Amino acid sequence: MEGSFAVNDKQGDQPQGAHEPGRRLTPEEAKSRRSRNVAIAIGICFLIVLFYVVTIAKLGVGVVVRPGI
Repeated sequence: MEGSFAVNDKQGDQPQGAHEPGRRLTPEEAKSRRSRNVAIAIGICFLIVLFYVVTIAKLGVGVVVRPGI
């Protein structure tokens, strides 16, 4: 099935709202993006701390107190 697809190189074929190279963000868009990035970073940090705490809790106190080492 060689050549069974069409390639369209027109500039207007991008979906509406697609990021254009070199496009400047409005102040509202920049603020929204920064707020979203901060929220994602806080969420990731929370998950890291949660996984750490759960891991330590499942291992128990015996991991911290090791006899003879």
